[in-house]
Amino acid sequence: MIILDFKKHLHSTQGNLTLEVCCKLKSQDLIALFGKSGAGKTTILRILAGLSQPDCGKIQVKGVTWYDSSANINLPPQKRPIGFVFQDYALFPNMNVEENLFFALPKNADKMRVESLLEITELGALRKLKPNLLSGGQQQRVALARALVRSPEILLLDEPFSALDSAMSHKLQEELLRIHRHFKLTTFLVSHSFSEVFSLSNFVVHLDFGKIDKQGSPNEVFLNGLPSGKFRQSGLVLDIKDNGLICVVSVLVGNEIVQITSNRNEVEDLHKGDWIVISSKAWNPVFVKIESYTNPSHLS
Repeated sequence: MIILDFKKHLHSTQGNLTLEVCCKLKSQDLIALFGKSGAGKTTILRILAGLSQPDCGKIQVKGVTWYDSSANINLPPQKRPIGFVFQDYALFPNMNVEENLFFALPKNADKMRVESLLEITELGALRKLKPNLLSGGQQQRVALARALVRSPEILLLDEPFSALDSAMSHKLQEELLRIHRHFKLTTFLVSHSFSEVFSLSNFVVHLDFGKIDKQGSPNEVFLNGLPSGKFRQSGLVLDIKDNGLICVVSVLVGNEIVQITSNRNEVEDLHKGDWIVISSKAWNPVFVKIESYTNPSHLS
């Protein structure tokens, strides 16, 4: 069990706000932190890692207190069993793949762990290359392997797929899920992508202006209360074309783009970037908007 109960005042893109986190989370879950930019998601990762300190509160992981303002307890980062994959990967440019991993290996740890991780992440053939010679996907795998070399209990991921194309993102999501299960990790994933959240996580903490307004499974957080039908799929609106008599809506469902015809009245409230649920009533499509994100980077 992981208990997070803390507050921290922030100056964010949404203005001044107080981040208030109070939740109990299960170990070995893959937990998505979701919300608009500036809601406090990355700050939660930094507080868990010990890189930022709350104003007050408590953090307890499997019965061990990592932070308690009232008892003046604040474990330093090196004493917290975490691995952190930063959004820009933060690899050392002057070190090759193998050296990046050995640098993170704890003192007196078994060096065979580096060999094992190079094999698991399929980086063995790239071990002598420096980061500038690697693709974005390869750099991401190096960053992930380096985070795992410390044998962490908790893995922190700050939008790890945001700089990748959709095909590479999908491939690495599958690898991440395999690694998460193989090492029996508790993983925290910051994401703006609904497809990542639904395909990877089994628990979502939804933040709005620094407050947790919803938490639960992806279905509970995003789909509760929406109409049922003969089928129901969630997707992202990529384009809406008015052909005179009908409208054609292009929707990204998983990794496939589907086109659905509808009348103008049914789509008048839809826009590019809306996350929707498509259901069927008497063979007619029904669109229900969940949330709207207009930044093209969210179309993944």
